[in-house]
Amino acid sequence: MTRLLILCTHNSARSQMAEALAREAARQAGLKLDVHSAGTEATQVKPEAQTVMAELGLSLDGHTSKTLWDVPDAQNFDYVVTVCDSAAEACPVYPGQTVRRHYPFVDPSGGSLDRWRAVRDQLQGQFQAFVQALQAGQEAPPSYTQSPEVVVA
Repeated sequence: MTRLLILCTHNSARSQMAEALAREAARQAGLKLDVHSAGTEATQVKPEAQTVMAELGLSLDGHTSKTLWDVPDAQNFDYVVTVCDSAAEACPVYPGQTVRRHYPFVDPSGGSLDRWRAVRDQLQGQFQAFVQALQAGQEAPPSYTQSPEVVVA
């Protein structure tokens, strides 16, 4: 089974949404993917993240903000994906077999629900592409460049 860790600063928004989206994409594809998320600091899952994920029928109930050291077998991942620049800078070194990817997404915190939806939809597209690549036996996409036209204030 492939193991994926998604890292962000507070594990409260982007990484939480990405975890649920990656898990769902893998489920739909029939791909065995063990997905976890964590932050460089633990806070709490933002209610806006819960709201916009519920719109897709995905629940963040039971999700908690956690640090890397709260994740089972924290140094044993096939892929580590950072979804914000500060997490990319603070991400620890992983053994040689771990593939790191950096997919920076705008922080929706403090923005409208439309901004949250735009970020959620960008995350969904990226992690669907991630799962599709793995399912096809390919490397995960090397990077992500956000489309400025979908970022909502």
